[in-house]
Amino acid sequence: MASTEMTRLQQWTLVAVCLAIPVLGIAVKAGTLGEFLLVVGTGAASLAMLAGLIRLGRVLMSGRRWLQPPRFLDEPIPPDWVEIVHETFPLSRRLGELDQNRLMRYVQLFIHEKRFEGCNGLVITDQIRVNIAAQACYLLLGLEAGCYPDLTTVLVYPQAYVPKDDTLLQTQLQTGQVQQPQRARLGESWLQGTVVLSWDAATRGAANIQDGRNVVFHEFAHRLDQQDGVADGVPAALPASSIQTWAAVVGKHHERLKRARKSFRRTVLQKYGATNRAEFFAVATEAFFEKPQQLRKKAPDLYAELVEFYGRDPADITDVAP
Repeated sequence: MASTEMTRLQQWTLVAVCLAIPVLGIAVKAGTLGEFLLVVGTGAASLAMLAGLIRLGRVLMSGRRWLQPPRFLDEPIPPDWVEIVHETFPLSRRLGELDQNRLMRYVQLFIHEKRFEGCNGLVITDQIRVNIAAQACYLLLGLEAGCYPDLTTVLVYPQAYVPKDDTLLQTQLQTGQVQQPQRARLGESWLQGTVVLSWDAATRGAANIQDGRNVVFHEFAHRLDQQDGVADGVPAALPASSIQTWAAVVGKHHERLKRARKSFRRTVLQKYGATNRAEFFAVATEAFFEKPQQLRKKAPDLYAELVEFYGRDPADITDVAP
């Protein structure tokens, strides 16, 4: 689940409010209606230009951060970490030796840089850190990218959790309406640099590598998407030359998934991906790594876009070590 605390509209509205105060001050001094309209028109044009520059600057900066290669540590990797990854995350055993070593270096860097916090009494252990880090970093192996540079904290609950604001069975609003509580969640990715996970769901997702459901893949796909400050289904590390084709292909299959959900038709992708394009990208990532043959058969153009982005072809037998 992607958390979009500040959408593009909200960001631009904030900018508009900041600009409105001096514009109004100038307008008052202008005195005449014509001069007032001229000031307003100039301010609107400036606002549009500023919003565009902010968006462009954010994309360029995020792209630069992602393209910076990771600075792996020099310390040896604990042998028990390797055992944890192999035993609890079977997909790692399909990697060749070079990719397995690279994965463990990413895991080491992830654990060094990110803070893990246990919630609802969960005590964080090496197994929790290593298992989650391995799944999260599995997405990075072909990206030549940094280790989630904007991520600072991973909150881990023992099981599915209900956000604090939804713990009451019902909330009586001032309007007299009754607000129903939200369902328990398995994970979230917040724009402020936090990922929230259910440990029970994370272990089940890691162990079953063929059901197309992996909450860690899902939430860290959101991290790839949110790097530029918005969750819109366009990962920040995507080259600018690929954005138009990506948007067309993702848009087409997102619409297909929405129609399939309405007609209750079975699909390779989880129906939750029909919610919006951000959720579609996260769900497509799960299927890409866990159901690659099925996804390539049913949606070859979408599969090709994911291969191009992730720099890997999980359906290719040569990508799988014995």
